[in-house]
Amino acid sequence: MVAIDDFQHIIRTLKAQNRPRRMAIVWAEDEITRSAVAQAIANDLVVPTFIGCRQQILADESLLPYADRIEIIDATDGDDAAAKAVTLAREGRIDVIMKGMINTDNLLRAVLNKEHGILTKGTVMTHITAVEIPSHPKLLLFSDAAVIPYPTPDQRRAQVAYMVDLAHRLGLKAPKVAMVHCSEKVDAKHFPHTQNYVELIEFAKNGEFGECIVDGPYDIKVACSTAAMKKKHINSLVNGEADAIVFPDIEAANVFYKTLTLWANATTGGVVVGPKVPLVVPSRGDSPVSKFHSIALACALA
Repeated sequence: MVAIDDFQHIIRTLKAQNRPRRMAIVWAEDEITRSAVAQAIANDLVVPTFIGCRQQILADESLLPYADRIEIIDATDGDDAAAKAVTLAREGRIDVIMKGMINTDNLLRAVLNKEHGILTKGTVMTHITAVEIPSHPKLLLFSDAAVIPYPTPDQRRAQVAYMVDLAHRLGLKAPKVAMVHCSEKVDAKHFPHTQNYVELIEFAKNGEFGECIVDGPYDIKVACSTAAMKKKHINSLVNGEADAIVFPDIEAANVFYKTLTLWANATTGGVVVGPKVPLVVPSRGDSPVSKFHSIALACALA
């Protein structure tokens, strides 16, 4: 498989598989969510089950050409729709869940329900973003800008494992994962998680994550620029060519995300991994393109 370097490549690869994923869309009250789903149907990425908002869905002109492919399940409100989507996932009847016009917390409450949820006890749930930057030669993965505020060592270990798995699914045989911080020095006193970086590097060398390269700490320029790495006289197999980045906490990752989308004209897609099925939980203000890309990313994992 050829390594995937942009979102269009992901979409073409999924279309070639000819295996649309079954996706539940929770409370698609807003036009932007429905538009993104219509685009995913048009590209043969999904077979949709809308939960709630029957009248809006039936009246949406972007969905009319696909009426024969759409299932609608009624729901009284967003929480009821979320619970029904989780039930479908638990029963193995869908492959992806996407949220519409409800708060992410409402959906996650159903996902994390101790009795009826779809996150196995002891499993880490985290968020992965894929970003396409016009000035950068390839797709870049990073974690976690949305779910885990301050990862524990075990959570960061899971973040690396999830991103390596996604990179493998995107055709990267030995993805390069950079553990990012504000410098290249391990400082257990002031930045204790950099000591955890050392542990993760050893786990990778011992084959825990499969075929990959994990190294750090690096600042973001060194992680993603061969010239910057050479200028600092740093020798690493990452070589300034990171495919995936693990940030120290949600603050750094979220600022990186917002900066790229505001000033770098970047296109993103994001997915929550860890539950039985991947979750598409874009911001309610995200564009149809961003939501469509998030669907594609989730389908690559489903």
